[in-house]
Amino acid sequence: MAFAHYLVAVPTEPSILTKAALFSTSSSSASPPLSFNKNHSDLTFFSTSLKTKARKLSIFPRFRRIGQKVKAKAKESEVSLAAEAFTNFKHLLLPITDTNPYLSEGTREAAATAAALAKKYGADITVVVIDERQKESFPEHETQMSSIRWHLAEGGFQEFKLLERLGEGSKPTAIIGEVADDLNLDLVVISMEAIHSKHVDANLLAEFIPCPVLLLPL
Repeated sequence: MAFAHYLVAVPTEPSILTKAALFSTSSSSASPPLSFNKNHSDLTFFSTSLKTKARKLSIFPRFRRIGQKVKAKAKESEVSLAAEAFTNFKHLLLPITDTNPYLSEGTREAAATAAALAKKYGADITVVVIDERQKESFPEHETQMSSIRWHLAEGGFQEFKLLERLGEGSKPTAIIGEVADDLNLDLVVISMEAIHSKHVDANLLAEFIPCPVLLLPL
């Protein structure tokens, strides 16, 4: 097997290679010819270089393990940041998209949840009222504003920031994302009712909302 290995790996003259094979198998104590010594040193060098390359190759799995550890630590860091984001609320957004002047059941639940979270973490609340109609064409607009104030007051919030985005023609999901981005919000609280009623597009939430979104089940 050694003879075949060197035959492929090292180009040499057949006569010299034959002598090398005979010498290595029959008489290890005899003095080899001068021509063999040169080729033998070449073979030794070739064998040593193979060992060197093998050692270099052997460190690749070590680098791979190090890379995997770095990726694992990076993933753990991302998870920690996400967990921290859900325990350090400073500014919450409560979108109002329904047309019920007294607020729908889902909106009431969202208002109560936002108030409870803001109270627990000492956060501020911004309410954004979104409607495709202009204020003039919504005669019960003031009734709805009063309902929002009342439900948040029930949760312990007399003061909150109120935004009105009426009659703009933009998708509610895009408006929510824009407000959340402009105000650097920490959390959006919204009921699944807004999605079921087609006011908010669930497929666009991840695209437009730059912060975590709490979807409350019905």
